[in-house]
Amino acid sequence: MGANMARRLKYERFVIGAVYDVQLEAAKSLALELDCEAATELKHVTQLSDVIITVVTDDTAMKNIYTGGLLAGAAGKLFINCATVSPSVHEWVEKKAQKAGAQSLEACMASSITQAREGTLYLMCGGSEAAFQRAKPILDALSSSMRYIGSAGKAAQVKALVNMVMNINTAGLAEGLGLGAALGLDLTLLREVFSQTGAHSRVLQTDGEDMQNREHSCFFSAAHAAKDSGIALRLAREQGLNLPLAAATKKQFNKMTKEGLGELDKSGVAELTFKDRHLHK
Repeated sequence: MGANMARRLKYERFVIGAVYDVQLEAAKSLALELDCEAATELKHVTQLSDVIITVVTDDTAMKNIYTGGLLAGAAGKLFINCATVSPSVHEWVEKKAQKAGAQSLEACMASSITQAREGTLYLMCGGSEAAFQRAKPILDALSSSMRYIGSAGKAAQVKALVNMVMNINTAGLAEGLGLGAALGLDLTLLREVFSQTGAHSRVLQTDGEDMQNREHSCFFSAAHAAKDSGIALRLAREQGLNLPLAAATKKQFNKMTKEGLGELDKSGVAELTFKDRHLHK
């Protein structure tokens, strides 16, 4: 996601000062493409940039970059954080950035790799209105639609719910198609019927054919689905709510990860539900 966002900004004539990745060779390759520095330390990214966009895997990674040098010399800088992490972590980042004399904004993405490259992301933003307005020209270049949700953590709450419902829909679709296959139904016909009835969903459009054809090239991994469902469940526990569908969905994606299939696309959850597939039990 981060690489394609950088490519899009370069295409839109923004100057890319530096890129950073824990896999240095990946950063070097992208830097060569974008004609910028491949930073070997986080502090160098901040030194070479006025605005720093972060896309990391989880809460731990987010905390690691902000305690690992990214805020060195950060006064006057703007940090735009796009990863799906716990709302409390976005609140923590904002406090750290403010203490360093910088601004931060969460810009949670409800889109995938292709949309990042095309500049058609859907963004949910949280933080101060001043930070949002400062970031807006960059976010306009990356998105076809964006919403300012509110203070730090609020956009992350909305994103957690988006992904929770998406993951439930994905697991439910896999069960519907898996049962259809077991009954000997034509799955192409079944998907068409789904699309014209109450079984229709965005996931049917993005994942249905892939589930049928066992094409699970990764756009949003099963491991991330498990992680994001976990964020929503933690929020639910804090509110004293029981969410049995979200919990069951997380178990399915946890199983994929346990079986070594966490890097498959979330559509790979169908491997658990089709009778003739090796993970079905």
